Amino acid sequence: MIDARADLPAGKRKVTLYRNGSVYTAADPFATALLVDGDTVAWVGSEQAATSIADASMEVIDLQGALLAPGFVDSHVHLTETGIALDSLQLADVRSAAEVLDAVAAAAAGTPADAAVLGHGWDESNWAEQALPSREELQRAAGGRRVYLSRVDAHSALVSSSLAEAAGLAGLDGYAGGSQVKRHAHTAARRTARQLPDHALRNFQSRALTEAAANGYVAVAEMAAPHIGGPADLRLAAAWNIQDGSGQPMPEVLPYWGQLAGSAEDAQGILHGLGANVRGLAGDLNIDGSIGSRTAALRDDYSDAPDERGTLYLSVDQAAAHLAACSLLGIQAGFHVIGDAGLDAALDALDRAAAEVGEQRVRAAGHRFEHVEMADAEAIGRLAGYSVTVSVQPGFDAAWGGPGRLYQERLGDRERQMNAFASFYAAGVPICFGSDSPVTPLNPWASVRACLEHSNPDQRISARAAFLGHTRAGWRAAKYSNPMAGQLVPGAPASFAVWEVEELMVQVADGRVQSWSTDPRARTPLLPALDTGSDPMCLQTVRDGKELFTNGSLRS
Repeated sequence: MIDARADLPAGKRKVTLYRNGSVYTAADPFATALLVDGDTVAWVGSEQAATSIADASMEVIDLQGALLAPGFVDSHVHLTETGIALDSLQLADVRSAAEVLDAVAAAAAGTPADAAVLGHGWDESNWAEQALPSREELQRAAGGRRVYLSRVDAHSALVSSSLAEAAGLAGLDGYAGGSQVKRHAHTAARRTARQLPDHALRNFQSRALTEAAANGYVAVAEMAAPHIGGPADLRLAAAWNIQDGSGQPMPEVLPYWGQLAGSAEDAQGILHGLGANVRGLAGDLNIDGSIGSRTAALRDDYSDAPDERGTLYLSVDQAAAHLAACSLLGIQAGFHVIGDAGLDAALDALDRAAAEVGEQRVRAAGHRFEHVEMADAEAIGRLAGYSVTVSVQPGFDAAWGGPGRLYQERLGDRERQMNAFASFYAAGVPICFGSDSPVTPLNPWASVRACLEHSNPDQRISARAAFLGHTRAGWRAAKYSNPMAGQLVPGAPASFAVWEVEELMVQVADGRVQSWSTDPRARTPLLPALDTGSDPMCLQTVRDGKELFTNGSLRS
């Protein structure tokens, strides 16, 4: 037997041995133990080998049957918005305009007179009566305070009279005099509501990153953009990666900036002026909006709103120039795109960019499209041809897919085309997963389950495929420098989470075949059973050997 200690580098780095559990690793499907040396996985193997390795120089943690697996990567989040949503008025459970007003009044009672009432999560598609409160009613309920309540999709909001006035909404696109604001009016209202000092923004981001760590995330892709938070917000998010040892370590932030560039020189100027390193000019550079707010660009009318087809925020020429500019620089470009007409525009832009700078440059840049909820077979084939990564949100289907729900209400029979996970995989489109938090929660196992239980059985994928899409694929989608990130093998970064689980199994999406197995002869690493009625509980989250979160019971 090889003594793993013989190869351990000397020095004062902390060495930790995890044993007596289940380790999700491609190196050994039977592994029960893992050795961490500093920031690196040094060894994985059996319980018998762990006994020979353990000594007094290392910390030994008894997993007591827990699962140790690569940490999750959320490929699409908004940190400040998530922190605000977590710490402000929660509206996911309201079911009428009257309940919104009651919630605002209750929140206002504890809000200083010069502060705004902020809230998130209302969804009128769940209400029996979908009439919204008026801006005057919101003003009265808040006792004269400004009110900003973002819809669950964060593409529209309810505002009070005073906020509308302060934001100068009169005459802006997306403002018709009522309480709901969309498009440019929503951008103006959000900016006014978010005029917060840097220390408040940092506190909200800390709240979001702490929540992510407590749910097993070791990295998040921050989708910053001028219309969401501005460069100051981006710089604060990127600064979390600068660890001086004085503060609590946080998940790594993979920052993107969604600003349109018209040329390579323009793109370089944007990058140089940010004051922060970003992974690309991608993310929430909006080609269109959302299904829930009826701003996603559709080929045909919304089923519940004749003559409405959403909004194209960028022309094909603008999108093509952006893709060409970023391709010339070898950096990632990308867009927020949801509707089928929006995707048509993005794909036509790829064609034009390829004609200008060459297909190879376009493919090599590793561009990414966010959401891509409505994609037919032809569109998926075109995405594969350009090696575009699709960053999708399984929680969207869990929240709005299926008979009688939002997608069907807005789209009719077209809802069957939504979120085509299996079709993306079958066509070879690179795919990664995220939450779009605060739109859906930072709950990775619920997201994996949503892949297994897609409302359209034809688009379901296995738990293993979903898990890889939530872990290793997230690093790859960000063109991360370390190719070993997202796996637990010797030499890889020690970034993982420990989970208390009820049962481990292999789960596939096709109900026509055996859907689970605990037979070790399959040599497939096991994942938590996700049909038990409860999610796995995170016991510890570690990034590069540093503990981000622990609930205390792991060492008890």
